[in-house]
Amino acid sequence: MSAPIVLILAAGQGTRMRSQTPKVLHELCGRPMVLWPVQAALAAGAGRVVVVDSPARALEPVLPEGVELAVQAHPDGTGGAVAAGMAALEESTGSAIDPGAPVLVLSGDVPLVSAEAIGELIDAHAACGAAATMATTFLEDPSGYGRVVRDRGGAVERVVETKGQGDSTQAEREIREVNTGIFVFAARALREALPRLSAENAQGELYLPQVLELLRSGGALIGGHNVEDDRLVLGVNDRVSLARVRKLAQAAINERHMLAGVSIVDPDATVIDVDVEIGQDTLIEPFTTIRGTTRIGSGCTIRHSYLVDCVLEDGAAVGPFAYLRPGTVLRSGAKVGTFVEVKNSDIGAGAKVPHLSYIGDADVGERSNLGAATITANYDGRAKHRTRIGSGVRTGVDTTLVAPVTVGDGAYTGAGSVITEDVPPGALGIARERQRNVEGFVERREGAQ
Repeated sequence: MSAPIVLILAAGQGTRMRSQTPKVLHELCGRPMVLWPVQAALAAGAGRVVVVDSPARALEPVLPEGVELAVQAHPDGTGGAVAAGMAALEESTGSAIDPGAPVLVLSGDVPLVSAEAIGELIDAHAACGAAATMATTFLEDPSGYGRVVRDRGGAVERVVETKGQGDSTQAEREIREVNTGIFVFAARALREALPRLSAENAQGELYLPQVLELLRSGGALIGGHNVEDDRLVLGVNDRVSLARVRKLAQAAINERHMLAGVSIVDPDATVIDVDVEIGQDTLIEPFTTIRGTTRIGSGCTIRHSYLVDCVLEDGAAVGPFAYLRPGTVLRSGAKVGTFVEVKNSDIGAGAKVPHLSYIGDADVGERSNLGAATITANYDGRAKHRTRIGSGVRTGVDTTLVAPVTVGDGAYTGAGSVITEDVPPGALGIARERQRNVEGFVERREGAQ
């Protein structure tokens, strides 16, 4: 069997989100919603993946290399979206699609579908020799979903939409088996049926499930594959359902890490994005957020901190109450402690920034220890500059390093110093006014009031 062609329908979605952002571009655990089915299709071995967008082409910037974009010129329903996707496929190759190739249709707002579920659906389609196979599931509350009507023999007869009063009967609305919006078609059968779709319904749209009725009326077999885990096929219609899906996605992400050897003390109080990597025997304590493409090695400890697009090598320790911003690298055994913010900096192996510091645009050598309230002043009002701190450096409390500046290996700074010039290796840098005590100051001050 040829590798499946995958069409992901994402055009014309978003009105119920009450947002200027298209529905499928809303973020889900660090990834735009539409990229969840895209990544699942690629993992399932799709030969080509086409995302169908509106004329605004808002999705184009986020699509991975090799994923194609088709434009649905008019918002005429799921049938029109598939027709636009098929036309784009044939236009890009200059020839008709392989008639034997399976065409898988996914929805951009059904993000949790897995590569395994896709593979099972395609296998079921091939096994029964159907012209079309739809994925269904049973829901306790099927409100808003199209209902699957089967004949007496159990074969799929049609899908009844329930968006408008005239679309379905009361008996049909009581059916709990629903259309998930996921289908596999034989390419030739789909191509021949699409021009015959009718918009004679309450919404005036071309419904893709009508293809099933057309094929069945012509004597073709329509398969139905039930997805037992309904979480995989839940759709997102508004911000409430997005929050529900996000909770399920987050639980699956945390479970994956725990099964791989990561200790997450309280999964319900931990946020980890889908593309984060974490090594074995790392401990994640409650109220930690790890975002973006952060990579954490083995044996690390993260306490009540916020990490974004950073790298932690083995044995690093963070927090509590630390903020690691993009570009931060903690080398093996490094420590960033309480109320420390680090941005675009390389903290060397075994180095420590224990508390109350800001380290931005800096390179810190191995085994250095930056005292409390050490600050790198990296911005001069026009440009940002880099601070370079050597190995084995000890800064006194309340040291400000005004970049660009270099502190050599083994050097020290005095407490309360503002360092504006390079400190040679092994030297002590002190930059502060000599203390002066004013005798009788309080008495004179109170007498003047």
